[in-house]
Amino acid sequence: MKTSVVLATAVLLLGSDPALATTPPRSVPACAGLGQLEIPASALSLPTTGGRVTAATTTSAVVSGQTIEYCQADAEIRPVDPAAPVIKMRIALPHGWNRKAMMFGGGGYNGTIPALTGNVPFAAADAPAPLARRYATFASDSGHQQGPVAVPSLDGSFGVNDEAVRNFAAGDALKKTHDASLFLIRRAYGLSPAETYFAGGSTGGREALIVAQRWPRAFDGVISGYPAWNNLAEVLYLGHLTRVLARPGAFPGPAKQTLLYDNVINACDGLDGVRDGVVSNLSGCHFDPRVLRCPDGVDTGQTCLSDAQIGAVTAMSTPLRWPYRVASGETGYPGFPFLSGADMRTPFLGFGTTAPANPMPVTSGYGMQYWDQWVKYFLTRDPGFDPLGLDPLRPGKWLDRISHLSTVQDRNNADLGPFARSGGKLLLLHGAADELVSHRSTNDYHDRVRDLLGPATTREFLRYYLVPGANHANFGTPSFAAGWDSLSALERWVGSGRSPKNPVVADLAHDRTRPLCEYPGWPRYRAGDPDSAASFTCTR
Repeated sequence: MKTSVVLATAVLLLGSDPALATTPPRSVPACAGLGQLEIPASALSLPTTGGRVTAATTTSAVVSGQTIEYCQADAEIRPVDPAAPVIKMRIALPHGWNRKAMMFGGGGYNGTIPALTGNVPFAAADAPAPLARRYATFASDSGHQQGPVAVPSLDGSFGVNDEAVRNFAAGDALKKTHDASLFLIRRAYGLSPAETYFAGGSTGGREALIVAQRWPRAFDGVISGYPAWNNLAEVLYLGHLTRVLARPGAFPGPAKQTLLYDNVINACDGLDGVRDGVVSNLSGCHFDPRVLRCPDGVDTGQTCLSDAQIGAVTAMSTPLRWPYRVASGETGYPGFPFLSGADMRTPFLGFGTTAPANPMPVTSGYGMQYWDQWVKYFLTRDPGFDPLGLDPLRPGKWLDRISHLSTVQDRNNADLGPFARSGGKLLLLHGAADELVSHRSTNDYHDRVRDLLGPATTREFLRYYLVPGANHANFGTPSFAAGWDSLSALERWVGSGRSPKNPVVADLAHDRTRPLCEYPGWPRYRAGDPDSAASFTCTR
């Protein structure tokens, strides 16, 4: 009787495969047993034709200063549509497993598997990466393989296949990878994870919000950094900006981008009580680019902006609304805060170093190249289509296709109620100087969740922190390279119910700290050492 009860309990814990119930729990993975293992379609909750482990090898790597021994298993998840690409995934199964699992999100159009030895977005310098903490870590390429493109994560050619689009944009590949990974974890250790987490930034931040909304019981804790959550809405905005920047004389080159940035910082830096190269009081920063106008509005060199360039800069920082309905209900995109301190010293993620054109230069901005790929492969499915010839405000015959894609790419409707009720916890972070994904959009997402669930319920499971001076993914040399041990904070919240209290964020590029203020708060200087968080207070 006792043996039967134990066996039945184990089957419930391990899933539907009774063979797993006889596997004794272990902290060292059974790596040899994973090689060429079939992953049955029944182990995945979304339609596939199953999968297979293609390689499993015991290896080691130095992670966060520690030598970690682990089993690395590579696998493929087969599609339903024979013409669709496979999902390539990888899992790292450490010796001395801590009974926790971490899934990593991707970036851009994905197409490659994120490093399983990496850390979470905006991690502190001394915060051990998940694998160093003995997490089982896993990720996938989101259901397609990047082609031979000049810029990583900017190959959208998979968009010609519907299943590949759903895997990437709707997040189907995330759940398929999650399910396959938990199957392999159970095979390797004889146990399911006690806690499962997700972390990602940019596209990975969008993916983090997708899993919290679509599969609210799949992850106990989620870290979403600078999320491109309303993907199609931002694409339409980027398309509008691409056309503006392509106008004759409208593109401000890198020197003028730096000129604009320096003048914004000079005008707004001290509004938080201290001059430190960071604009913290965003609402108080009002900069008019016309103060940099060249005589008669004609471009006369690098020390001023022409009327056409002022128009382009203004367009980038102005909300866009489209005069038609799309099925997702999205009506616009809030633009970038380029006139209140966004980091314009990283042209690759912002304006670019050359104007958009057709064919699209690899030296144009990341967002312009993203638009180019989306128009050619997602929208028109015509690689020869001129992306400058399509006006997002007047799409004509393409409106129905845009509306359909909005139901796939903008599935984040902010209804996190089921995630909250399941006990899930969410940390949301964004840099106020982000030059690729607008923090204003994340503000909007947070406000939608709060308006839907109420302020009290929202604070029970969600914290949103806006970091002044931090740009997109700490790219280049930002004014404030944000670093916070968010994973330890999330572990405490999930494991013992202790929510983050008075967190402090470090500047990884400078020896200074600031209070990490809950949105809409921001750090105001009071007195004392301007490099110490203790000298600031969160205010609104």
